[in-house]
Amino acid sequence: MTDVGIPHNWLEQPIQRPSAQVEAKARAHQLQLTKPAGALGELEQLAIRLAGLQGRVDPRIEHCHISLFAADHGIAAAGVSAYPQAVTGQMVANFAAGGAAVSVLARLAGAHFDVVNLGTLQRPAPDPRVLDRWLGPGTADFTQQAAMTAEQRDAALLAGAERLAEAKAAGCDLFVAGEMGIGNTSAATALGAALLGLDPQLLAGPGTGVGTAVLAQKVTLIRQALQRHTADMPDLASGPEALQEHRVLELLRCLGGFEIVAMVGAYLHAGQRAVPVLVDGFISTLAALVAVRLKPDLAAWLIYGHRSAEPGHGLLLEALQARPLLSLDMRLGEGSGAALAVQIVRSACALHSDMATFAGAGVAGPGA
Repeated sequence: MTDVGIPHNWLEQPIQRPSAQVEAKARAHQLQLTKPAGALGELEQLAIRLAGLQGRVDPRIEHCHISLFAADHGIAAAGVSAYPQAVTGQMVANFAAGGAAVSVLARLAGAHFDVVNLGTLQRPAPDPRVLDRWLGPGTADFTQQAAMTAEQRDAALLAGAERLAEAKAAGCDLFVAGEMGIGNTSAATALGAALLGLDPQLLAGPGTGVGTAVLAQKVTLIRQALQRHTADMPDLASGPEALQEHRVLELLRCLGGFEIVAMVGAYLHAGQRAVPVLVDGFISTLAALVAVRLKPDLAAWLIYGHRSAEPGHGLLLEALQARPLLSLDMRLGEGSGAALAVQIVRSACALHSDMATFAGAGVAGPGA
């Protein structure tokens, strides 16, 4: 790994602010393009926002970076998924070999793609195509004990931050985090329910395609976990900021997954290093919610790629006041929806930067 210069107290570093001045210039530029004002709808606002994030009036996506974080979950042993836990490790190899959906979409997007193993049930043989950041054979069953130790949580946060820092050092101008882990919709549902104060039944979905009976069992287990880990935890909405941050980090330790925690770390460091993020589906959005609860200023750096078919995703997006770019009933995860949306972001940038102005094209503007 290259030296990416992450300080020991990196979590305490502030989130950078987008350039309001550049955004204003980009908005003025939009009004000069050969089209009626607002005719390109949200594409116009996306380009203006990216200009402020990138600090240049002509935003562009030349170096998109997609990192796939993988790990197993102890709760999977309770049968909350349609697939066995071995699939996580098998899919890690499939990602690296280029055979997964996000692998295909990353190639189409011309994006750099890497795979990070944070803790599959079985530690695989070394593979030069996979970054080994193994923290153990997955998390513990959070219905029985905390999912991970504080040391594992902090190491996973740092692993995510390192991937972002290395991407930034390579010129990344748009970052996507993907995830893989059998059982991780259960972890995401538990965290979302705890953060939003909702019954997990409102957030729980089929995930890998489980039936009604398994879904009901999944909800029951998540309720047990919430009772175990949050019954004595003070209300997240009360208390000083430092105490709220401690509670969120404790929820992440008790209910999270290594790959979810790594995405939180990557998102936080993206805001610290001024890298726009394109967020994927339910689990990635849950990680975004955690990160924004830790650092509210991070919200400015997060663009949402799509609305998943998972029932809970809409509630998470609503809590974040987020409006996703696409809605295609996808629920695969992996970063696939965000990878698909990269082309939308590129199109918005190209329209903003490459269209002629009224003056340049010799076209009469409005009111001429």
